[in-house]
Amino acid sequence: MIHPIIFSAALGALGGLTRGVLGLFKAISKKKKILWDYWGITIAIAMIVGSFTGVIFSFDYRMALLAGYAGTDVLEGVYKAFSSQKVFVPRKTS
Repeated sequence: MIHPIIFSAALGALGGLTRGVLGLFKAISKKKKILWDYWGITIAIAMIVGSFTGVIFSFDYRMALLAGYAGTDVLEGVYKAFSSQKVFVPRKTS
């Protein structure tokens, strides 16, 4: 029998891996250039984040899997927010 924490971590990692593979299929369908080193690193990070979020939401195996998937999505959103070069600064009007 697998320990529940290890099982939740594995499901979270699987959720992160699923997110990465779906992103790969999306890039292939749009004929984008794939940077394999970058993809590999993001998959590894997704699996690590997924493992931790899977353990946090370990009360249900479905939540552990979903948390791994969504945790990676949150990281991607944060990365895109901080990597954006355009910043809107409203002008003061007198």
